[in-house]
Amino acid sequence: MRQAHITRHTLETQISVNLNLDGTGQAILETGIPFLDHMLDQIARHGMLDIEVTAKGDLHIDAHHTVEDIGITLGQAFKQAVGDKKGLRRYGHAYVPLDEALSRVVIDLSGRPGLELKIDFVRARIGEFDVDLVNEFFQGFVNHAWVTLHIDNLTGKNAHHQAETVFKAFGRALRMAIELDPGAADIIPSTKGSL
Repeated sequence: MRQAHITRHTLETQISVNLNLDGTGQAILETGIPFLDHMLDQIARHGMLDIEVTAKGDLHIDAHHTVEDIGITLGQAFKQAVGDKKGLRRYGHAYVPLDEALSRVVIDLSGRPGLELKIDFVRARIGEFDVDLVNEFFQGFVNHAWVTLHIDNLTGKNAHHQAETVFKAFGRALRMAIELDPGAADIIPSTKGSL
């Protein structure tokens, strides 16, 4: 069972994440940040992951700590759920359009954290959501999931569309990377013998 439950409690946030990599795309989300809930729902739906996130954070200051810590906790859950990576494809990629916007996401379950993120958002906020927090979410995720992640928004004139294509493509790329490779059931996909 590729599942994990992680809790993270700091003086700034209290977060609980349940993750099932072999889910049906269901999401139960209570982060206190409606736009983030919408983006996490995209990951679940397009990644066919079941994700449950409850978070209480210092939103009276701003959403920074909550968004970052959700990325961290989701990354920890992913690392635990994916296990030793035997039999997995390891690599995943996706291009996702939404009207005028198009994004590409490529992931490697490398065992090494790395993020290259290129999104030239057309505005600084999507509703109340600060677009800088997209980077904070993904940085938290890669640092704790131990994956290499390349995110490129290739075009877009609407910030909501730019963000949504990124999160949808991320879900699709994750789904591909964690798929079982029928020809390599007991093999770790690395010449090192571990990831």
